[in-house]
Amino acid sequence: MHSEILDAVHRALAEDIGSGDVTSRFCVPADRRASGYFLARQSLTLAGIDLLSAIYEARGGVEDLTLLHKDGDHLQDGDLIATVRGPARTLLECERVALNFLQRLSGVATLARKFAAAVEGTGCRVLDTRKTTPGLRRLEKAAAAAGGITNHRMGLFDAILIKNNHITAAGGVRQAIENARQSGLPIEIEVRTMDELQEALANGANHLLLDNLSPEEAAKWVRICAGRAAIELSGGIDLDTARAYAETGADFVSAGAITHSAPAVDISFRMQLL
Repeated sequence: MHSEILDAVHRALAEDIGSGDVTSRFCVPADRRASGYFLARQSLTLAGIDLLSAIYEARGGVEDLTLLHKDGDHLQDGDLIATVRGPARTLLECERVALNFLQRLSGVATLARKFAAAVEGTGCRVLDTRKTTPGLRRLEKAAAAAGGITNHRMGLFDAILIKNNHITAAGGVRQAIENARQSGLPIEIEVRTMDELQEALANGANHLLLDNLSPEEAAKWVRICAGRAAIELSGGIDLDTARAYAETGADFVSAGAITHSAPAVDISFRMQLL
């Protein structure tokens, strides 16, 4: 498991448990054992299931943990997700953190699945963005992928995306592209006007970001590009409009909502004594 993910788990546990779960410490005998299970309470796409083992291991481990599904599985209300058996105090102190991760990440995966379904059959792929919860990007992007969409760049370090402020700072479209070529990294550039579009194509741009166009405008710009560059559309694209944008002939549509606005899904944890 990636070190960033393990760090997120440990930080979440430290945030919640702090110096100790005082309720469980005073209410529950130290030697008491229990079993529990995680249950889907709605239709959802699962994500974050593998975190359960890391969560329990960070608190001393459990006797048994059985994962009944994997990330990307579609579940219905009433489906069992996982079962666990071990010290009752451990199950109690890990409950909220486990649910927070499962509910949040499965919420992202569930929304991503809806976006993927919205463009199905068009040949256009849905991308996520960097509009993620600080510190949870790797997890949220994995959840988005579990829902069936394509991950965009992980951060500022693994691909170049020249946006309007970069163009301004570099001194124009041509200069920004020329400067960026020195990196050897994939280059994508945002264009805001027809002049910028033509200048980007003339200077060899092979991936364009068209932002805040209507589907009709986007279709026109895609036709002008005539396959000379991959086209990504962004800006206010939601479930209601995703297909219209996908049908313009664009290669990608991107939606920040997949990570920044995904509602948590309903998952519960129930426990019983052994």
